[in-house]
Amino acid sequence: MERAGRLIARMKSKSALSPAEIAVAAWPAAVGKRLAERTKVVRFDSGRVTVEVEDELWRKNLIGLKGQILGNLRKLTGLDLVDEIHFQVAVPRRPPM
Repeated sequence: MERAGRLIARMKSKSALSPAEIAVAAWPAAVGKRLAERTKVVRFDSGRVTVEVEDELWRKNLIGLKGQILGNLRKLTGLDLVDEIHFQVAVPRRPPM
């Protein structure tokens, strides 16, 4: 997680990134590799991040981890960009025919 924090700090100093870009960049480090592969940040609006998850079970489990994820995001970015995380089940992709 330290590496991601340093990377985000460098990115912030080199260019003026929007809060949405910073939150999206920090997401994989905040949740870890396994969860980052199964989730996708789809929206950032006024401190609220909307994240798509694979199914209802993942959504329920991540709701339980919401406080820890928010803490990780704050620690990584050094900012209070995210006040709320909303998890929603992604629309299933149509399988190949």
